[in-house]
Amino acid sequence: MKQQPLNSVTFYDFHPVQANLHDEVLRGLNQAIRGIPPKFFYDERGSQLFDDICNTPEYYPTRTEIGILQHNINAISECLGSECLLVEPGSGSSEKVRLLLDDVKPQAYVPMDISKEYLLAAAEQLALEYPWLDIHATCIDFTKAMTLPLATDEHRTVAFFPGSSIGNFEPRDAIHFLKNIANLVQPHGGLLIGVDLKKAPNILNAAYNDTRGVTAEFNFNLLRRINRELHADFDVNKFEHRAFYNESDGRIEMHLVSTENQEININGDTFRFEAGESIHTENSYKYSVEEFKALANQAGFDLVNVWTDADNLFSVHYYQIL
Repeated sequence: MKQQPLNSVTFYDFHPVQANLHDEVLRGLNQAIRGIPPKFFYDERGSQLFDDICNTPEYYPTRTEIGILQHNINAISECLGSECLLVEPGSGSSEKVRLLLDDVKPQAYVPMDISKEYLLAAAEQLALEYPWLDIHATCIDFTKAMTLPLATDEHRTVAFFPGSSIGNFEPRDAIHFLKNIANLVQPHGGLLIGVDLKKAPNILNAAYNDTRGVTAEFNFNLLRRINRELHADFDVNKFEHRAFYNESDGRIEMHLVSTENQEININGDTFRFEAGESIHTENSYKYSVEEFKALANQAGFDLVNVWTDADNLFSVHYYQIL
């Protein structure tokens, strides 16, 4: 780890191992049930498309979570406490943390992300907007065990994990991730987390099948990225976007479905697809409040408070260490 001051931002590089697109795509396509990890959605174009998804009329999570945070900021700030050390794994653009900073007034903010350049740019922009804020940008793989880059003896550590991203983990992996968070915020810390709620399937299905086709384009962009970076020959026109709520498993599933028998070549490797065969690209689990509480309990957290919108579409939970 190297500590490097940059204006009012202190940068720490834990040199996380970057995911290997080639190896993971080939591994995923060689499985009996083919799949590609959703983390590969987010090249530059994919990130832009996801921002567009968040602004579609059908996709409620982003605007609903922002509304919950805004409407309950006093109660949330009381839970977090004054001058906590606020840590955000997978901080991205640090957009939603801005809703907390003026009220919470943390002793320091620790954004964590695996993308060094993106992390630095976001942290430096935040420093311009909040010159009073002590920022410790940490380049790390937040899906693995995390280490705080600074001493926390005098302040409680609180993790912030918004955006319903916890739903992209398989439940067993979600517990493992939450255990890593618990270890990070020990001994008296907390967790503020966004959780998408179970609801009528028609609302869920519409959210992932917007009428403008932005989510479909986001899905197709994965194939375009593979073509560009791995010298593959996917014909996007021979696949269709399919997203649906699997009620028995409590999750949205997203797939790319082959519309005909075809062969795909990826840098010398050939894969045969039959009509109707799919590549599973994402899961997004939905929980009831009680279901997620039980999950968090297994990781060592105890529910303190939960806030929802008037329609019970989304929830924001605050947990403390058991």
